[in-house]
Amino acid sequence: MAHFKMCITNYFKYMSDLEKHYRPKNLSDKVALSFTKFLRFLADTFFKKRYGHRAVVLETVAAVPGMVAGMLLHLKSLRKIENDKGWIKTLLDEAENERMHLMTFVHIAKPTALERFIIMVAQFIFILTYAIIYLVSQRTAHRIVGYFEEEAVISYTEYLNELEAGNIPDQPAPLIAINYWNLPLHATLKDVVRVIRDDEAGHRDVNHKFADLINLKKKKLAYKKNKNKAKEKNAEEVLN
Repeated sequence: MAHFKMCITNYFKYMSDLEKHYRPKNLSDKVALSFTKFLRFLADTFFKKRYGHRAVVLETVAAVPGMVAGMLLHLKSLRKIENDKGWIKTLLDEAENERMHLMTFVHIAKPTALERFIIMVAQFIFILTYAIIYLVSQRTAHRIVGYFEEEAVISYTEYLNELEAGNIPDQPAPLIAINYWNLPLHATLKDVVRVIRDDEAGHRDVNHKFADLINLKKKKLAYKKNKNKAKEKNAEEVLN
């Protein structure tokens, strides 16, 4: 009985973690959330419940931020000759993980020539857009990804619900997914969706954390600047 209660408690904690939402606290956060909701609207309008095809296009976009941010931070680290504190590796690992999501869903959804063209266009546009956003405001860029991943968790939960309800036929997991996530040989699409959803939840937390750290750094710099100004003002008053 105690074991059963523990399992139930762990299940609800797991589901609570999946449903986490970062409440916007400033203009940067609100811009990031609005941008994300706009893209979610486009995805819902275009793909509706074609979750496999939606995943192909969205994972193409999702694989961009980690690579773009990692490249820009790499160049910044070289230019300033300073330690990146592990951010570059984390972001590149995220990009690789998202790429594997894409490779997996290409085997599942088998996109048409038109969808492959849309993927190329979406990727090109988003690379330029995200690079500009990152150069203007790293905090907003990471918050956008955090909100992207929140929506990804919601989408994969809906996908999983449709699979479990039998509205979408289950199928054997692709070999590429079995090898990458070390899944059992009898794993199915439901198992793949679960592990990918867990990945997205992890990326969500990491990017919200990065945005928080950047925000904290800005606050510390502003506080230090105001403190120095106060000292200068007091010194002037003493001299006068």
